[in-house]
Amino acid sequence: MLRAATLQLVEGETRRRFPTALHAGEPGRSVTHVEDPPLLDAGLRADVALALLRHAAALTPRPYLWLTRAGEPTPHDDDLRWLGPTAWAGASLGSPARLVVVTRRGWFDPVSDVRREWRRLRRRS
Repeated sequence: MLRAATLQLVEGETRRRFPTALHAGEPGRSVTHVEDPPLLDAGLRADVALALLRHAAALTPRPYLWLTRAGEPTPHDDDLRWLGPTAWAGASLGSPARLVVVTRRGWFDPVSDVRREWRRLRRRS
């Protein structure tokens, strides 16, 4: 699933710099909130994450949460701003969804630091 989310970002986003976006669901069947301008209030981010997870639960039985952003797959302020609100939203719905960060070069879990990176990601034949 995370490889598909990374591939979707690589193929779908052509801009060098793009706004951070929170996705819930599965790649190809997800709902998205584009953060432009960034939400400064943690309570508002929690409300957005909760609404996305609720909507995604209607699309797929086990929705995932991922944040797409420009840059390297290393911890960033945007990741940490969304970590608490998404954890609260998942817990309030009883969902095991954890936030994963996806960039063009790969993905990583900001809590466990589990990661996967690619030099050149291509669609499998």
